[in-house]
Amino acid sequence: MEDIPTFLTVVALALFDSEGRILLQQRPAGKHHAGLWEFPGGKVEAGEFPRDALVREIEEELAIALDPQTLSPCHFAEDYGHTPIVLLLYTSRQAGVRPRGMDGQAWRWSLPAEAAALPLAPMDRALLNLLSDKAA
Repeated sequence: MEDIPTFLTVVALALFDSEGRILLQQRPAGKHHAGLWEFPGGKVEAGEFPRDALVREIEEELAIALDPQTLSPCHFAEDYGHTPIVLLLYTSRQAGVRPRGMDGQAWRWSLPAEAAALPLAPMDRALLNLLSDKAA
């Protein structure tokens, strides 16, 4: 039987507010890339569609209820490290969103240029660069 490559599917959200700022969260202490900033999101569970996983993760992490129909697939990034990962980025525009760090993580709204100056997780930096290229 042929080996089928496996990878971990992760979803993330570039959530824009009415001022064009992006919502970012900081990785908590004790986790991989602790202290670095990232697009919020998380792992897709077995049998779950990526869009539904993203809605679940954003609700769990930041207490934001998203309509899955407002999510637009945008870009993806790959990491072929010890555990191969494919990170799927979605975008959405929401006005008046008030996040709460449910795991005690810090979060912030940043214009893309401000976000680029932050210490970002590597895959998130790659995705931010793709977003910036698309906007240019």
